[in-house]
Amino acid sequence: MSGRERHTGSAARARRRRAGGGERPPLALVAPAVVAIAFVALPFVALLQRAPWGDLGGLLRDPVVTDALRLSLIGACAATGIAVVLGVPLAWLLARTEFPGRAVVRALVTLPMVLPPVVGGAALLYAFGRRGLVGGPAYDATGLLLPFSTWGVIVANTFVSMPFLVITVEAGLRSVDRRYEDAAATLGAGRWTTLRRVTLPLVTPSLAAGALLAWARALGEFGATVTFAGNLQGRTQTMPLAVFLARESDQGAAIAISLVLIAVSLLVLVPLRDRWLGS
Repeated sequence: MSGRERHTGSAARARRRRAGGGERPPLALVAPAVVAIAFVALPFVALLQRAPWGDLGGLLRDPVVTDALRLSLIGACAATGIAVVLGVPLAWLLARTEFPGRAVVRALVTLPMVLPPVVGGAALLYAFGRRGLVGGPAYDATGLLLPFSTWGVIVANTFVSMPFLVITVEAGLRSVDRRYEDAAATLGAGRWTTLRRVTLPLVTPSLAAGALLAWARALGEFGATVTFAGNLQGRTQTMPLAVFLARESDQGAAIAISLVLIAVSLLVLVPLRDRWLGS
């Protein structure tokens, strides 16, 4: 094959990639990829195979399921909102400023991602419980008690999900072309105006992706929630907790709740991923 033919073939492959057609994968990668797909898909196939399809409607109308779904959505949405309000400023500080102990702060922020959730729940209990470091004085002054309440679910969900938003937004801020911000400052825009009108729009895809990851993590939270907030139906029992409890007493109900959780996650993750992450 001449050099010109090789160049023509390379150009054709490049055009196909730009057109979204992809390229032929190396055979050495196909088999591991198929195994990976099967490894992820088989548990869901087994769950669908064991689902009580004939009784599914009645199981899904059970108050345990509806209460758990409501609490899961409330907890995940509230935790995501708090994570955005607190996490975006923190991501900006980590990405744009130098201060003593920044590496330690970054490590602390990411710690809930690798920490066993039960340990995180115990730490929350010792911090915000009735006799906790902060929760004790707060309870004595106001009567506010976070454990075993819906707010306890929200706090636990925020604790485990906010790191996903922080690291995603921080990465987006680091990749922003600073020339746009410099141009806005040259034109007379203040720091707040530049942040609001230039920086945040530029990191919107990263912010959306981080919020999506935080929401999904909060929706599936189990360990920190059950340790800090308990497992009270209608008050703190979220969908994962309901699955765990029903698995021992009613396997059909556990499978039905699991299917609802999977369906809700897919309904949110698939279209949003195509819109924000896929671009």
